[in-house]
Amino acid sequence: MPPSRLFALADCNSFYCSCERVFAPHLHGRPVVVLSNNDGCVIARTSEAKQLGIPMGAPAYQWEKLFLRHGVAVFSSNFALYGDMSARVMSTLARFAPGIEVYSIDEAFLDLTGVRDPVGFCRELRVTVLRWTGIPVSFGLGTTKTLAKAGNKLAKKEAASGGVFDLTGPDADAWLARLPAGDVWGIGPRQAAKLAAMGIRDARGLKHLDRNLARRKFTVAGLHTVLELQGVACIDLEAAPPAKKSICSSRSFGKPVTTLAAIKEAVAAYAARAGEKLRAQRSVAGVVMVFLRTNYFKPDEPRYENITHVALPVATSDTAVLIDAAHAGLDRIFRSGYRYQKAGVLLAGLEPEACRQLSLLAPPPADEARRRALMKTMDAVNAKWGRGACAPAAAGAGPTRSWSMRQNLLSRRYTTCWTELPEARACEPARRTAT
Repeated sequence: MPPSRLFALADCNSFYCSCERVFAPHLHGRPVVVLSNNDGCVIARTSEAKQLGIPMGAPAYQWEKLFLRHGVAVFSSNFALYGDMSARVMSTLARFAPGIEVYSIDEAFLDLTGVRDPVGFCRELRVTVLRWTGIPVSFGLGTTKTLAKAGNKLAKKEAASGGVFDLTGPDADAWLARLPAGDVWGIGPRQAAKLAAMGIRDARGLKHLDRNLARRKFTVAGLHTVLELQGVACIDLEAAPPAKKSICSSRSFGKPVTTLAAIKEAVAAYAARAGEKLRAQRSVAGVVMVFLRTNYFKPDEPRYENITHVALPVATSDTAVLIDAAHAGLDRIFRSGYRYQKAGVLLAGLEPEACRQLSLLAPPPADEARRRALMKTMDAVNAKWGRGACAPAAAGAGPTRSWSMRQNLLSRRYTTCWTELPEARACEPARRTAT
């Protein structure tokens, strides 16, 4: 008898690295890693890189010799490329799946309830995604989202699965015994250590944990994890992600920054990005928080960090207002004589745009409508031509951005920038000579 509910988790394999390989086919079979902001640490690895012992989060400078010795291809994070490729994968999945919840940039839950041959469906969808986007995807099947997540882990570990693993059969317990408890969705390192102290080291042991004990030791979230492993669905599919309660935009500088003018440019750029995210979820912010700090890992340099907040008279998503507030906060906390490594903007006090609380200090309706139209136009330009195509002058441009991230190994934005499109060149065939 088919299960009353069936979920699948689609997870792109080594997603950032796979995006780089799509436009560089010669990298297939070769170890590839992608680095974090400012080319700091490894944040994505192919299976070949994992086999070399390169750990996640490894500082790149400590592994440079190994990279050279084994011909590892190293890339800076190209989030413009990864975001667009993610959208292509998700739109392909949504075209065929009855229901979908985009969980992260490289993961999506599918509702396959009622699909006659779910394993066959996933195999065909896997081929389609690879053919249409070039991105390899693995699928895990389960009667709950937690089991689907576990199935996806097994799909990547068990080569014989062909990238699709079904955890709905009678042998599910035997397979869960092969999955460490720490690999279960919702179980972090602390919970895993606590489970190990209780003698529970795999997903099967966690599944059969007494419910009352799970509730007492791991709160309601832990109980839900146990119930989900037992096939009791506690986490439903979300057709749309919930609105965020706060929005943060921050980056480490490419090199230490000492001047207020340069940090103001950076803060303006971060405020603009935060405002774009705010408008995307149709919210407004009532508080703008600004922070900056020096490098924690330079004990020989003076240290300083600070944060402040600016309350807005009327909640807004207007980039110009957010930048003015962020600059006012920065003026309060900036101190000369320090080498700053990071700054950021956090928007709080969020509420739906349609339900915001007004006051006598609100701008006239005509002016408000004009500002909203301006923000809508700016977002539309950036959506079409790429982030940063239209930006406030306060954020600076080009070589004046001394604070920009270090991205010395950045690939091209093949799918979102006209000047960086892939190039194909035909070679003239060799002519035969008469004999």
